[in-house]
Amino acid sequence: MKAIVQAQYGPPEVLQLKNVEKPTALANQVLIKVRATSLNKGNIVLLRGKPFLARLAFGLTKPKFAVQGGDMAGVVEAVGKDVQHFKAGDEVYGDMSAFGWGAFAEYVTVPETGIVLKPRNLSFEEAAAVPMAGLTGLQGLKKGNIKRGDKVLISGASGGVGTFAVQIAKAYGAFVTAICSTRNVELAHSLGADEVIDYTQEDITDHEEQYDLIIAVNGYYPLSVYKRALRPNGRYVMVGGSDKQLNEAMFFAPWLSMTGNKKMTTLLQRANQTDLEELKKWIEEGKVKPVIDASYPLHDIQQAFRYLEEGHAKGKVVISV
Repeated sequence: MKAIVQAQYGPPEVLQLKNVEKPTALANQVLIKVRATSLNKGNIVLLRGKPFLARLAFGLTKPKFAVQGGDMAGVVEAVGKDVQHFKAGDEVYGDMSAFGWGAFAEYVTVPETGIVLKPRNLSFEEAAAVPMAGLTGLQGLKKGNIKRGDKVLISGASGGVGTFAVQIAKAYGAFVTAICSTRNVELAHSLGADEVIDYTQEDITDHEEQYDLIIAVNGYYPLSVYKRALRPNGRYVMVGGSDKQLNEAMFFAPWLSMTGNKKMTTLLQRANQTDLEELKKWIEEGKVKPVIDASYPLHDIQQAFRYLEEGHAKGKVVISV
């Protein structure tokens, strides 16, 4: 089968389309013919090996996983003898990040606990845009203990995670304020945001409004700005952003949480079948939909990474296999 193989850390040019051995499903696994996958910011970490601390998990001197790809949508081709809930021909989607990655390929194997049936109203390309970004948005909101009627601020509302976070927060019944640039204001409104702050026109550090929950996805604001923007007993969850924002959140958020009644924390997204089912339900009900900025064929994955690294994608960048 064909797969995108990465033998070293570096620029997109290290990603090479090669012929590799087709996997075989073990007793508890499902063999899937991949129809589409997509890119996330985490794929850039795996590509570049930066920040360096990430190499402790992904390989110190070279990638531990030769074939990247976390998001996957495809068709079940075969199942192991112990698989109970899937059969050949099922259309499925899932998050491979906890199961060895591997979705940048024509076939992949995964335990049946890593997939769910694909939303009926999505194409394979649309479904492949959902898993990791959708789970990050959902799990961030859950970690922030979102409740109906909460005032929620989402910083970085136009990217892959942000577009899902806006819609999911609305599905929970929250009042949503989105932060994005001028070019994405209309998109944020179309996703259901009640208010939109254009950071090119308004300095958020001077913003006087306060929120029950803040989800920080992209960009950078000091933690002090976010803490000031929280209501008493408010919650801040960092799910992405610049390296500086990540470092501040990891090392200072716990301390800031001890100095008052405002809680500040970070999220490490994890593959979760139950959460994938929840996303599927909302998608089929029309409450959540993936936003796709661009689509590339598998053999053009280097260009897809270059485009994502530019940092201007609206929603997701999808790879058709």
